[in-house]
Amino acid sequence: MNSFLPTVEKLPEGHPLKVYYQEADLIQELLLELYEADPVEDFQKYFNQFNHLTTIEKRFARKENQLFPYLEKHGWNGPSQGMWSFHDTLRDQIRLLKGYNEERNTEKIIENLPYLIEGIKRLMNIEDTRLFPNSMDLLSEDDWKEFYVGDEEIGWMLKETPAPFPAVEAKPEEEAYVHPSKDFKKRELSFSLENTFHYDEGHMTPEQVNLLLRFLPVDITYVDENDKVIFYNRGKDRVFPRSKGIIGREIRFCHPPKSVDMVLRIVDEFKAGTKDNAEFWINFKGQMIHIRYFAIRDKDNVYKGVIEMSQDITDIQKLEGQQRLLDWD
Repeated sequence: MNSFLPTVEKLPEGHPLKVYYQEADLIQELLLELYEADPVEDFQKYFNQFNHLTTIEKRFARKENQLFPYLEKHGWNGPSQGMWSFHDTLRDQIRLLKGYNEERNTEKIIENLPYLIEGIKRLMNIEDTRLFPNSMDLLSEDDWKEFYVGDEEIGWMLKETPAPFPAVEAKPEEEAYVHPSKDFKKRELSFSLENTFHYDEGHMTPEQVNLLLRFLPVDITYVDENDKVIFYNRGKDRVFPRSKGIIGREIRFCHPPKSVDMVLRIVDEFKAGTKDNAEFWINFKGQMIHIRYFAIRDKDNVYKGVIEMSQDITDIQKLEGQQRLLDWD
């Protein structure tokens, strides 16, 4: 393990690869603690360590949505297929153990925990000996500089937020980046028609359109007629993680390998004009998620792409009767 570490240590603070290795140190500590844990004698201690380890999902999501798209741009598609499948296998093992944790089935926990530990160790070895060295060779310094904002949107396993990369001193006149969910500053909007576009009904400025899409209570991803992702909205409570690395990415690399065939079939049917929509609903992290795909066609019925919409309908499913009055008081 860590055969590539000497190279990584020379990188500046905040470099995405350096952060991955800082996370790797944390993961190795957690794996050792879990290896020595005794769920029978001290279930709470084991439970806390396990929950900390499950934040590895942020690492998986950053790789899938940030690192892999850049590798694809440089012609290396392997991680988007093979390693993503590896992530999904580990996710399945985590879900299995979560079920046993809820039941406090310590016999099954002890039986299955080693598979998760060994799987993560194997994954980290592949990262260290192949994924990260090749990434360093393929990606340019300018590529790495584009990672921070997207990585921050998804998050890290680390307790402390990594230093921004590249490091910059904020100038007094420059406005610091504020995450959309924490941006409450009122800005003047121009309603002059010179700055607006006419839509089916009415006029809006580009900023107003962006605000509309941002505050819609649904996740939207738009794939054009060439199967490339051209847009996603940045709502504060997205169901599935997205980052700017997905823009320009082929749709076949934007879904786990086990579901990509179904997505491609939907796209093929939309292109052929035999179907116009498809929908699914799944249980995801304790929420009921409604997922819909819609074919986009112009006024001449020419296929222009597909919109994927995802929405948390957990609370909507609980509605009963009627509510006609405002319940703020």
